[in-house]
Amino acid sequence: MIKKEKAKKIKELLDLYVPDTPIPLTHKDPYTLLIAVVLSARSTDKKVNEITPKLFSLADTPEKMIEIPYEELRAIIKPCGLSPSKASGILGLSKIILEEHNGKVPTTLQALEKLPAVGHKTASVVVCQAFNTPAFPVDTHIYRLAKRWGLSTGKSVKKVEEDLKKLFLKKDWIKLHLQIIYYARKYCPSRGHKVETCPICTYLKTVSA
Repeated sequence: MIKKEKAKKIKELLDLYVPDTPIPLTHKDPYTLLIAVVLSARSTDKKVNEITPKLFSLADTPEKMIEIPYEELRAIIKPCGLSPSKASGILGLSKIILEEHNGKVPTTLQALEKLPAVGHKTASVVVCQAFNTPAFPVDTHIYRLAKRWGLSTGKSVKKVEEDLKKLFLKKDWIKLHLQIIYYARKYCPSRGHKVETCPICTYLKTVSA
């Protein structure tokens, strides 16, 4: 089976098993989404969603955020891990958004990637989920499943992203990104994975037999 055919069937199965894809990080606008995504690095959505209500009650705009002392911000976000670098990054990006972008989160990958603590994946999540611009953020779940399902043999996140973008229609990238994450958590985990309880792996095993 060629990869294009495999990708089409996988998309059909994802639509069947993961029809709904709510954005997992609680937010109310592009700025709060950006902060939540920064906090999610090497953390979990659940943990971030436990922390952000307190943080956003104090500061839900860049103007308010830069008024929070570094040590206070670090203490609030500490449960998410990497608090020293994340606190510095959040204060730094908030200052730049105010000074260079009129207080508004930039809408392009290029501009977002220039902000402190914002890498390509974070920028990709923000452009697609805040501004509905097609992007295909590749996290650990997507990287793992792309290889497990034979969609990519890329040895880097960048290469896997390039391969997936070639296999799926651009109009589907935003939803697919979330579909694969939700599917991975429920049916195709890293540990304790069983082919018989994973519809996609079961299908792929059948067609390769």
